[in-house]
Amino acid sequence: IRFRSPQYMFNNAANDENIIIANENGAVELYHNNSKKIETTNAGTAFTGNITSAVSTLSDGATITVNFTTASHFTVTLGGNRTFGDPSSTSSAIGSSGSIFIVQDGTGGRTASFHSDYKFAGGTAPTLSTTANAVDRLDYVVRASDNVHCVVTLDVK
Repeated sequence: IRFRSPQYMFNNAANDENIIIANENGAVELYHNNSKKIETTNAGTAFTGNITSAVSTLSDGATITVNFTTASHFTVTLGGNRTFGDPSSTSSAIGSSGSIFIVQDGTGGRTASFHSDYKFAGGTAPTLSTTANAVDRLDYVVRASDNVHCVVTLDVK
């Protein structure tokens, strides 16, 4: 099916609320309850309101592998000394960003090392908080397929 028109409007059954408006050579607008929430622009995309993303739980293990294409935010509780391994799918995640919440278990004293793709200020990976149940936050931006820029905030309370 092909539709040919300079503008498409999809409204609710009562025809008193916009759902989608698509303009030739212009914006595509998405509405929620007749309130515009997403619009394409010549510069990219504009959002109105809050943008949310679920926090995905990573599996704890000797090596923790983060797949940056599956979520933006992650959490993991360390049950021992761990290595954040070679992150998977970084070439498909270039430009993505988010946070990894690194939680000490009830025992604490857990350490973490990081694969060389994780890049930290000064070239040195941080020493995590080791208090039982402590939470550290690693914020990241995937810059290239082998380059994940990281900033760590320790002992967030």
